[in-house]
Amino acid sequence: MPKTVEQLPVLELPWDNVMAGELPTMLAQMATEQGPIFQVPVDDADEANIFMVGPEANRFVLHTHREHFSHDKGWTPIIGDDFGHGLLNMDDPEHARHRKMWNPAFTSACMEAYVPLMQAVIADRARRWPERGVVDMQDESRQITFGVAATVLAGFHSGVEVDRLRELFYTMLHGFDEARDNWDSYAARAAAARGELVRTLLQLIARRRAMPLADSPRDVLSVIVHARDEDGEPLTDVQVLAHLNILLVAGHETTTTLGGWVLYRLATQPKLWQRVQAEVARGTQEDGTITAETLRGLRLLDMVIRETGRLNSPVINVPRGVVSPFEFGGYQIPAGRQVRLGLAASHRLPSVWREPERFDPERFAPPREEDKRQPYALVTFGGGPRVCIGINFAQIEVKALVAHVIQHYDLATASDQMPIHTGWWTAEVPGGIPMRVTGRTTVGDEREVARP
Repeated sequence: MPKTVEQLPVLELPWDNVMAGELPTMLAQMATEQGPIFQVPVDDADEANIFMVGPEANRFVLHTHREHFSHDKGWTPIIGDDFGHGLLNMDDPEHARHRKMWNPAFTSACMEAYVPLMQAVIADRARRWPERGVVDMQDESRQITFGVAATVLAGFHSGVEVDRLRELFYTMLHGFDEARDNWDSYAARAAAARGELVRTLLQLIARRRAMPLADSPRDVLSVIVHARDEDGEPLTDVQVLAHLNILLVAGHETTTTLGGWVLYRLATQPKLWQRVQAEVARGTQEDGTITAETLRGLRLLDMVIRETGRLNSPVINVPRGVVSPFEFGGYQIPAGRQVRLGLAASHRLPSVWREPERFDPERFAPPREEDKRQPYALVTFGGGPRVCIGINFAQIEVKALVAHVIQHYDLATASDQMPIHTGWWTAEVPGGIPMRVTGRTTVGDEREVARP
């Protein structure tokens, strides 16, 4: 007989430890000692959150038993209704229908068109780094990834437009200022930002609908406003707006973390930097450009990104609402409860990863290939039928960022303290990632063979 939910082991989480970045390790330790399902009391909540951790939990929630779980009842209470219902917080069968309409915007052929746009945004932002000396690479990565999202997803090219769009989203997501705000004043500012954002994006959608697809800019929005479902029906403006909101948020929040940390990891390991530099140099054309196809083939850089995503997971936990009872790990869980799938904790399990706290990209190289020992061991971008639709977009964007930086600049840490990687849902780096940037006098010809 399965045990009841009340019998689940309990993990008390001191908030100071969470803020210090210890949450994934603590959850992994609990899963190792007590099993893959347990409960965590949360302040101001009537019921404890149920955590599930490990490859089997990932496969259960993300694939084999996903019908028991609701994205809407998981994500919407957290992100609110202001952004509408996009692919993140939409349930099937509606999600499957909408995702099918989005898929053409993320094909390999589309990536060929997106990469030059990404590279232009990266080059423009990075150009001023050397004169500044020390830059916060986390903030710079945020500026770049939002610029890429606004340009490639929505077709905004003006610096003023992109800056204003970023400001509006930031006000809604992170704009509460303890020095000047109470809840009412912040709510008023957030509502004003939301109103301006909605007007701006609806005007953009209307302009795209009025343009034939052949004449439209090569971006994601152009694809989706002209997409049709199996009955020949387009998405409504409200539906496109919701998807655009979610993609602009998801399209830069997580990639920000990944990009900043990859540059930090490389800068703190000179030999690894040199090897990646050599790999990039071999793929660079005589005019200094590097293609989408070449970026996809950078195997060593791919391992560095995967290891960074494992150890500095952009998404810490993902929420799901339980819509029908299920049994897992010897416990019966009723409908109506909230489950948190510990993605980052799964990446710290010693039963899956050798020396899980150690940064070691070689763990992904043959013959080790630790991620292949158990399905759903590495879930940086989720997994299963609803794996992040932008996974290839994000990976090639980070590769484009690293390739440009490693061609043109040298980086060194500007602090003796390692940055803190924390967060409950998506990752945060409270103190940023300060780094010294110097320009390279020439783009080197580092063409010795980089070991894969």
